[in-house]
Amino acid sequence: MAVNKQSAAESQAMTGNEALAEAMRQINPDVVAAYPITPATEIVQIFSSFHADGLVDTELVLVESEHSAMSAVIGASAAGARAMTATSSQGLALMHEMLYIASGSRYPIVMPVVNRALSAPLNIHCDHSDTMGSRDAGWVQIYSENAQEGYDNVIQAIRIAEHNEVQVPVMVMIDGFIISHGMENVFTLDDQTVRSFIGPFKPRFPLLDVDNPVSVGPVDFTDFYFEHKRQHHEAMVKVKPVILEIAEEYAKISGRKYGLFEEYMLDDAEVAVVVISSAAGTTRYVVDKLRRAGVKAGMLKLRVFRPFPAEELAEALQHVKAIAVMDRADSLSAQGGPLFAELRSALFDLPKRPLTTNYIYGLGGRDVPVADIESVFNDLLTTVSTGVAGPKVRFLGVRE
Repeated sequence: MAVNKQSAAESQAMTGNEALAEAMRQINPDVVAAYPITPATEIVQIFSSFHADGLVDTELVLVESEHSAMSAVIGASAAGARAMTATSSQGLALMHEMLYIASGSRYPIVMPVVNRALSAPLNIHCDHSDTMGSRDAGWVQIYSENAQEGYDNVIQAIRIAEHNEVQVPVMVMIDGFIISHGMENVFTLDDQTVRSFIGPFKPRFPLLDVDNPVSVGPVDFTDFYFEHKRQHHEAMVKVKPVILEIAEEYAKISGRKYGLFEEYMLDDAEVAVVVISSAAGTTRYVVDKLRRAGVKAGMLKLRVFRPFPAEELAEALQHVKAIAVMDRADSLSAQGGPLFAELRSALFDLPKRPLTTNYIYGLGGRDVPVADIESVFNDLLTTVSTGVAGPKVRFLGVRE
């Protein structure tokens, strides 16, 4: 996130969950379906207080499970409503069947997700195994480093999902407890600015438009299923320029500029770390420290994981000699984490590929101290000096 002149209406101390709930209040969706799950419970709990106080005119639907929550917003979206929900971890896993229904039906639902480890063993703290487990469900996935980015990303997600060239649902992520329950300074926009930015919802082919009847959820065998999946693919191809276009508009009203990813000290970097979400803050601190010591260190923080910006990442990283890819989830493929696999593939066609190593870190909410990130950069410097990347996959901060 690049920060320019601040034009936000208000600055206040907020947790990540409060920031996302505030964005939802300003969006004022037609329907919100709610079922609690730690650490995302507060988002819909706070939103329900807005509803009780008459600050939104949303239809708030209290359901019996996360599967039902997604089912409810799918039904609302099909009927022609702007619909939202929020979840985490096992709740997202319970929705799994319905995630495909939402995306395959091309419903522009927006869902904040608070990243939390999947059971078993039972764990309520942060890692990215939940949303990485849903990475191929056909949703746009946007990750946030902090509460400010979470707030900004939710507002932009409405425009992205509802864009005529897109019409697919969007997940917006923040790290559980680290961001969701951490207090920080957040610059918010005024209500009218947000509502002018997102505009009124204009549903395409709503079920309740009786003058233009449509079929919803029909059987789609060998005759048209393939063509509809190809259309979904093409929509995902079109997402990247839409994200950048909307980011440009958002920068004009907020002073905060977003892209598909953020480059930090990367232009002349010889060694670099690629990371997602809150660990970027620690990595940025280490990069600054190394730069003062004369080390050409850099960072790339990925914001958009789906669709994966492969060509753009390859261009940004092609000059780097050694790269550490940080995954807060293990794909259990025995070949590293999901970000590592995607990025390695993106770099494959470069005439001279950087030496690339994967680090699995922070599973189940384990802290990622400065010393751990420093050790990663030390490994990268050794890789550059020897020309050998070492183990393909390493586990950072684990008791071996």
